[in-house]
Amino acid sequence: MKKKQLISNCLVYSFLFIGALYTLFPLFMALMNSLKTNGELLTNVMSLPQQLHAENYTRTFEKMKYFRSLGNTVLLAGVSVTLIILFSALAGWKLCRTKTKLSRFLFGLFVFSMLIPFSSIMIPLYKVTLVLHMKNSLFGLSLVYAGLGVSMAIFLYHGFVKGIPIELEESAGIDGSSSLQTFFYIIMPLLKPITTTICITNVLWVWNDFLLPLIIISNNKKYTLLLSTNTLFGQYSSDWTAILSALILAAIPVIIFYAVFQKQILKGIAEGAVKG
Repeated sequence: MKKKQLISNCLVYSFLFIGALYTLFPLFMALMNSLKTNGELLTNVMSLPQQLHAENYTRTFEKMKYFRSLGNTVLLAGVSVTLIILFSALAGWKLCRTKTKLSRFLFGLFVFSMLIPFSSIMIPLYKVTLVLHMKNSLFGLSLVYAGLGVSMAIFLYHGFVKGIPIELEESAGIDGSSSLQTFFYIIMPLLKPITTTICITNVLWVWNDFLLPLIIISNNKKYTLLLSTNTLFGQYSSDWTAILSALILAAIPVIIFYAVFQKQILKGIAEGAVKG
């Protein structure tokens, strides 16, 4: 029995090790080639650098205006996720507790909107941003992200609220609490696990998204990290070592963010699955 368990564990860990190598290999290749000269990179992509050229990173810092782009990305992600959490938590709670045909219809609309591909609304969305003067506005882009992200968040909150006893809200109402007081002082703290999951997954989504900022932002002073990286591609030639350095620099903050909050992500997913 122990021998079978040992063989089973070896197979599982071997599979996980191969999966980890498969996942990390592109990142390793980008890091390795970012420390080469352009000549070395174009000659042999798979070879190790003959000499480490850390000046590629200092050159990239200047070209992509790293700290300005990083600030824009942090601001965009912070505002977008705050709006998603605030409106989705309120809507998910209210739709769950209101047992009417209208609430069920509205919840169905939110769920249905999750099935609509972004490519089918991309052009109308761009025209809407022009009409509302949201072009080249980080706050306007945040509103777009919030509009696209609330459906999934409402769905998750709606399922999570079902696991919270309604007697807590009834007791608060007897004590004289208003609906908003009940939500912010009683319900919202209980939503912390799923809120953490929604926060982190949406931060990763906004941080790594390239298409929406490309459509809405054309002012280089408001570029995100990925848009700044895109400026390194030339029409006739590209500085590939700078591009790879930029990709590594753009990935580092979000890798650190994910590593720090990894336990909260898994905990939130597990608790959300049980309570939802």
